[in-house]
Amino acid sequence: MNIVDIATEEYLEVDADERLGKVRSLFDRENPKGIVVTDGGEYSGILTERQLLQSHIEDDAKVQVLARNNIPQVGREDDVRKVARMLVEGGTKVAPVFEDGDLWGIVTEDAILRAVLGNLDVLTVEQIYTDEVITLREDDHLGKAINYLRENDISRLPVVNDSGRLSGMVTTHDIADFAVRTMERQHSGDRSGDTDRMLDLPVYDLMNSPVETITGDASVETAVERMFEHDYAGLVVTPEDDDTAVAGILTKTDVLRALTYTEEESMDVQITNIDLLDTISREMIQGAITEVADKYQDMQVHHAHVRFSEHKERLRGTPLIHCQTRLRTNRGQIAGSGEGYGAETAFRVALDKLERNVLEKKEIRADAEYEGQLLRKLNEL
Repeated sequence: MNIVDIATEEYLEVDADERLGKVRSLFDRENPKGIVVTDGGEYSGILTERQLLQSHIEDDAKVQVLARNNIPQVGREDDVRKVARMLVEGGTKVAPVFEDGDLWGIVTEDAILRAVLGNLDVLTVEQIYTDEVITLREDDHLGKAINYLRENDISRLPVVNDSGRLSGMVTTHDIADFAVRTMERQHSGDRSGDTDRMLDLPVYDLMNSPVETITGDASVETAVERMFEHDYAGLVVTPEDDDTAVAGILTKTDVLRALTYTEEESMDVQITNIDLLDTISREMIQGAITEVADKYQDMQVHHAHVRFSEHKERLRGTPLIHCQTRLRTNRGQIAGSGEGYGAETAFRVALDKLERNVLEKKEIRADAEYEGQLLRKLNEL
């Protein structure tokens, strides 16, 4: 299947000189995945709602200061699996589609998932969901939620009550929508929505509840259908016997990532925000992770994912980078994360943590096998 069958010529467009305040309102009214930014009629980049939320830039600034021009450019004849990888590795939900060097339209994460929906019944949620989840408590302030979303480069946070049970969900869209309404009140002379007070608001007052959940044994097709039905970008994964316990989270990006899995002899390593790589290459990352995985011979790695996120802090011009590595194996998910100045340093720290976690799992497995052998011998007495 080619993108020509999925992409669309219909999209929202703003000029690079437009003010961010106007664009915030546009996101609030139209709820697009992204807006195309042009300069003098020529394609200049893409602006997403998450970028607006994560920035500290004032509303009177121009759009061009935030527009991403490093988002992968898609050709109309590109294969859908290739484009799925490009979206995941580009850390975006929308990409420009070009034909003969000219902007033709856009392709979105949703459009791809709708096109392949009927093929997703071969996967279960348990095979692709993320089991490490960052949560908020009901009395945590909105400022903390924004920091968590920004620092971890994610779009949603489950909220738990004092007993640790799932009670709600806060997303970037919820916060952006609330921010727009707050600014509109300020402009009308009502100062009750002052920005500082907004950041002190408990997430309980903003969260969505009840939360839509899914169990690990459900098909991915069912999960995606539910996301589309409720206009959600992710679902909380819960145990079959307890729909208030947070076992993990499944997002549309997780599903998109699964479309890129390969059956090649070499390990498939997917890298999100690949443009942040500096002194390290995809091949070096693939080799390093393969070496770690090989230390546990009983573990079969189905897929490896490496995510890089850039912080504003810099050291002699080099940005502080957060790196998360995750292996999906026949022994479950194993992850490791770390930070450092530059992608290579951050990756090495994360890799070291991943290796320790792999070896720990190996020791647990060995201990379990020893205990099993001991029990069998005792039963023979």
